[in-house]
Amino acid sequence: MSLTAFVTGGTGFLGANLIEQLLADGWQVTAMHRRNSNTERLASMGVTLVEADLYDQASVQATIPEHCDAVFHVAANTNMWSGGNAAQWRDNVEGTANIARAARARNIGRFILTSSISAYGYHTETINEESPQLADDPRHHYLYTKKRAEAALREEVAKGLDAVILNPCGIVGKYDTSSWAQTFFMIAEDRLPGVPPGAGSFCHAGAVARAHINAFHKGRSGENYILAGTDASFLEFFGKIAELVGKPKPKSTVPAFAIRMLGYFSGLASWVTGREPNITPEKAAMVTRRVVANSDKAVAELGYDDSVPLDIMLRESFDWLKRQKLL
Repeated sequence: MSLTAFVTGGTGFLGANLIEQLLADGWQVTAMHRRNSNTERLASMGVTLVEADLYDQASVQATIPEHCDAVFHVAANTNMWSGGNAAQWRDNVEGTANIARAARARNIGRFILTSSISAYGYHTETINEESPQLADDPRHHYLYTKKRAEAALREEVAKGLDAVILNPCGIVGKYDTSSWAQTFFMIAEDRLPGVPPGAGSFCHAGAVARAHINAFHKGRSGENYILAGTDASFLEFFGKIAELVGKPKPKSTVPAFAIRMLGYFSGLASWVTGREPNITPEKAAMVTRRVVANSDKAVAELGYDDSVPLDIMLRESFDWLKRQKLL
């Protein structure tokens, strides 16, 4: 008999990769979406589409199938501007609490939460699952909400919900139009103002999706699993994208203080204009730090593949964008 999955965030980048692999494995997939979401890709995949309001536990609970084996809560608000903080709190924290309560009430088999390395906050050393979660400054609101979304889930775990938490780093791969794909667009259109001096761990979208499925089968309840991958500076990362789109490779970075000052003044201006600036203080903070992590635990326990080269991830993303005629 086929396993049954309920997926949030299926209209997004990681959600599409996950649903593709679930279907290939023979799962029956129900994908929850919001009103006015673009569901064309999901419909073409052959999933069951249900509309529900993440803010309404009863609405979500009514759409989770009977005898559901797994809920994959992938949906998240990745806003990096203070003007979107209220909506982000509702999406990431209240939304996670609602769907976790609904899943427990439905007595589902296992709940998989897509969190983020951001829940650990900023560290100077390589992050692993034993690192303290330092995301306690509400000025870095995305990080702040990801830690509190995990806390909301743990309240339901304490009441009997079987759940596993995954913490991906920077995800790269096909179906992306709004994450790192924006860097492709900026470099291709000569709109990149400069390269930030930070660095990160980058992980393959397909490998992250497979880790979600393996977390259902192999993960330990209540545990976090960091999904890292290839470590690279932004200078290296942006240089590889420049090569793919046929532009000169950048040779140097902009000083961190200059980017942070730009973010600060842009943030002040946004209070007057009411519009999100290109560089917010939150974005400036993130791209001027080195956020790298270790995924040994996920490799050992979930069979996670953290060895996909950055060149392969970026080539996959680039080729997909070309096929969609977006580049």
